Amino acid sequence: MENVREMFHFIEESPCCYQAVENAERKLEAAGYAPLMENKEWELLPGGKYYVDRNGSSLIAFALPEKKMQGFHMIASHNDSPCFKIKENPEITVEDKYIKLNVEKYGGMILSTWLDRPLSAAGRIVAAERAADGRMTFVVKNVAVQRDLFVIPNVAIHMDRDMNKGVEYNAQTDMLPLYAGAGSGGSFRELIAEAAGVRPEDILGSDLFLFNREKGRVFGPKEEFLCAPRLDDLACVYLSLQAMCHSVPREYADVLLVFDNEEVGSGTRQGAASTFLSDTLQRICAALELPKGSYHELLADSFMISADNAHAVHPNHPEKADPTSRPYLNGGIVIKYHGGQKYTTDGISAAMMKEICRRADVPWQAYANRSDIAGGSTLGNLSVTQVPVRTVDIGLPQLAMHSAYETAGVRDLEYMRMAMECFYKG
Repeated sequence: MENVREMFHFIEESPCCYQAVENAERKLEAAGYAPLMENKEWELLPGGKYYVDRNGSSLIAFALPEKKMQGFHMIASHNDSPCFKIKENPEITVEDKYIKLNVEKYGGMILSTWLDRPLSAAGRIVAAERAADGRMTFVVKNVAVQRDLFVIPNVAIHMDRDMNKGVEYNAQTDMLPLYAGAGSGGSFRELIAEAAGVRPEDILGSDLFLFNREKGRVFGPKEEFLCAPRLDDLACVYLSLQAMCHSVPREYADVLLVFDNEEVGSGTRQGAASTFLSDTLQRICAALELPKGSYHELLADSFMISADNAHAVHPNHPEKADPTSRPYLNGGIVIKYHGGQKYTTDGISAAMMKEICRRADVPWQAYANRSDIAGGSTLGNLSVTQVPVRTVDIGLPQLAMHSAYETAGVRDLEYMRMAMECFYKG
C-alpha cells in the first residue's frame, strides 16, 4: 500500500504536465541525477546520471554504464491527461450575477465526468521582469492553486426530464465552470498572479488548465481497487520514475522518457513525434566521443517499453472487449496489439516483454481492440518514426479511461514496478 499512497501523492502534486516534470526532477535529483540544458554543452562521464527537459513539460533522464555501452533500454510514458484548457480573456459575466470561465477541450474527454466535481487551475505563466537598467526578460513560473475554485454544475432533472435518456454535451455551452459571483472581488487573472507571486499586469502569456481536485482512494473488501484522477498516464510516469531512481546500468544506458501532448497527437516540439529523443541520444554519443556510426549501431541493439494504460474488461459491458484478448484489473501487465500498428508490439517485442515479466515473476495479459471498434494510439508508434528501435506497447489495465476519475487495480501497480525495475537491470 505504500506504493499506492506515494503514487496518490505524486498525482495530487502533479495537476498538469508542468508540475509532473517539476516533481520528477526533484525525485531524480534526490537519486543523484544532474540537470542538463539543451542550450549548453554537455559533459558526460561513464557511470553518470543526468536529465534534461524541453519546454518544462517533457523530460528525458538517463543513467550511463561504467563500461562500453551496447545500447539503450528505454521506458516511455506521457504526463498529460484529457482536461479543459482555459482560454485567453476567460471571464464571462452571466446576467450580472455570475462569472464563469471560457474553456476548451484538451484531448478526448468523457465530458459528463467533469460535472459536479471540485476543480481548480494549474499550469504556467510567463511574466515580464525588468532589470534596473530597463532591460526586460521573460520569467516562466509554474502555478497550481491547491484549493477548490470551480464547479461545472449539471442541469437539474426537473429542467431536463430526458436527462437519463442520454445527453449530448456541447463544450462551449454546457461545460463552462462557475467561478464567482459578479462583483465578488478580484479577477481570475489577479488570483493567478497572486498564486505565481507576480503582478497581474506583468503576465504576458499563460498555459492554464482545469484539474480535478478529488483525491485518490482505495476500495473493495480487500482494498484491491483504486480510483484517482489522471491515472492515464501518471501511474506509468510514477512507476517508471521509481524504477529509474533505482537504476544501476550495466551494459545498456537506462533511459526514462516522459512526453507531453500525447492526448492531442504528440505533434509538438516536446511530443513523442518530435526530435527530442533523437536529439538527446545523439548528444549522448557525441559527448562520450563514441566513434562515427555508433549511434545507429546502438539503436539496432536497443529496446523501448511504451507504457500507456490499457482498457480492462468492463464489469457492466463485457461485450465491449475483444472475444479472446480480455485483460482484467489485478490480472497483470497488459501487452497491447494492433494490426494497423497503432501499437508497435510485434512477435519479437512481445516475446521480449514476456521474458521480462517471467524474470520479474509477474503475470501478463493481452489486449486488442474489437475488430469493429476503432481504438486510440499511443507513444510507441510515434516515437519510432524518429528513433527506430524495437518497441513493445504495454500498460496497466484500467476502467473509465479519459474520465476525470479513473479506476485501476492495486496489485497491478506492483507488477508494473517489478517489471520495469527488472528491465532496467538488463
